[in-house]
Amino acid sequence: MKTFQLLIMLLLGSHMTMHACSTDGAGTNAETSDQPVGIEDPSENGNGIKLVIKINSAEFVATLEDNAAAKAFKEMLPMSIGMSELNGNEKYYTMQQSLPTAAASPGTIHSGDIMLYGSAMLVLFYKTFATSYSYTRIGRVDDPSGLERALGNGIVTITFVTNDN
Repeated sequence: MKTFQLLIMLLLGSHMTMHACSTDGAGTNAETSDQPVGIEDPSENGNGIKLVIKINSAEFVATLEDNAAAKAFKEMLPMSIGMSELNGNEKYYTMQQSLPTAAASPGTIHSGDIMLYGSAMLVLFYKTFATSYSYTRIGRVDDPSGLERALGNGIVTITFVTNDN
């Protein structure tokens, strides 16, 4: 009889534990996501300041994040810089001025991401790939189609301006 009671108690305890850990929205547990804490899904940001990125004759519109790094970057605009090629997936430029950081690992870099590596390296990504590196998000190109073609190979001059410049 004691074995039967113990078995019932184990089953009830197991059932209660499984129910408490469900992610049906009824409990207080957050839903699982492959998006790390502190990194916003780039598709969800639509309320920021708009930025125009000029690459030769092509223009792209980007949305700046609502964070200290993006605000400091905006204060530096307009800016024309020569961005160098790295790894066949990004252009980078080391700025003379450091920006505030809140680095986190995004897990995946998306084409069109504008990030800060360290406190002074501005990076514009033109391919999507997995990463273990940490960045501070500055913004994202709203529609990155054609971005890779516009950036080409090697060093390219890129002009960043806000709509109010």
